[in-house]
Amino acid sequence: MKGRPVSIGSAGSSTETAAIRLLEAAGLTVADITPENLGVADSVAAMKDQKIDAFFWIGGLPTAAVTDLVTTEKVVFIDTSALLKQMIDKYGPIYAATVLPAGTYKGTDQDVSGIGVANLLVVREDMPADQVKGILTTIFDNLNEVYQIHPAARTLSLESAVTGSSIPFHPAAIEFYKERGVWKE
Repeated sequence: MKGRPVSIGSAGSSTETAAIRLLEAAGLTVADITPENLGVADSVAAMKDQKIDAFFWIGGLPTAAVTDLVTTEKVVFIDTSALLKQMIDKYGPIYAATVLPAGTYKGTDQDVSGIGVANLLVVREDMPADQVKGILTTIFDNLNEVYQIHPAARTLSLESAVTGSSIPFHPAAIEFYKERGVWKE
């Protein structure tokens, strides 16, 4: 990517942060590329118009804009898994191994290993405990309905909900997860 026009995500976004960190782990800086701060839809449009050569993106699978891109353009998804250890060593367990499953997008005939981040439900520290527990109860007692909202939701479970957070859990969330038997001290 050195010297190439690359979208690193919208300014201030988690995609931009991850892109900068991935570049660093690969021995590059933003100064080594021609950075563009575009969201995924604008990145797709810029790629179709041949204004950028690559883009970073973080999103649930499948992402509609990426699905649109692969229907008209031949693209390659790059395995970033070799950079995971460096990312975790420097930034902690917010980053984890993930896989773009074969068949998710046209042209992806094999799994592509990569680095992912968890989706987090963030609340104010002073949110009342009964509200926190009410939200979590609603989500986890209705997982089948949650799964219908977006295919990426299928990765949510009680067990997965207690891993990968880069911020402290609300005390009521800890109590909820203990009651459900998945909180690990």
